[in-house]
Amino acid sequence: MKTFTDTAGRTWTLALTIDAAKRVKSLLDVNLLELEAGDPPLLTRLGTDVILLCDVIFALVKPQADAAGVSDHEFAAALGGDVVLAAQTAFYEELVDFFRKLGRGDMAKAVDAQRRMIDLAVARIETRLDKLDLEAAIETCLPDRQATLGEPSTSSPPSSESTPGR
Repeated sequence: MKTFTDTAGRTWTLALTIDAAKRVKSLLDVNLLELEAGDPPLLTRLGTDVILLCDVIFALVKPQADAAGVSDHEFAAALGGDVVLAAQTAFYEELVDFFRKLGRGDMAKAVDAQRRMIDLAVARIETRLDKLDLEAAIETCLPDRQATLGEPSTSSPPSSESTPGR
């Protein structure tokens, strides 16, 4: 069992059991025991869809929430970014433990790989953003500043008064 604490100071315990998996399936039509199913696979959707992830986590802790009188909306309101990250970590660790104990090392490895892939993708994006030269990017996207400020041009067409033949 893994735990995380929300912004209201409530500690939630994640325990993936068959009962919990049935509850998630009943409430959300999500089968946590078939992480490879779907297109994209459920494991990928859980790693990329934060709302789905938080809904699954709420379904897992629903008996605790019911006992504490905490609604789905109150639970979600106490999930800031740092809490979502802690809940996601606890969720993945619980999945890995469940599948290892079930003798499904392949599924445990898949969950670990998904978690590492998310971490690597975030790190790669952060590195690219750190290397981004915003000043240079703006300079290449914007036209010459003087031309856009209405500066007089030295190559204006002649006036009609000076045009011969009129």
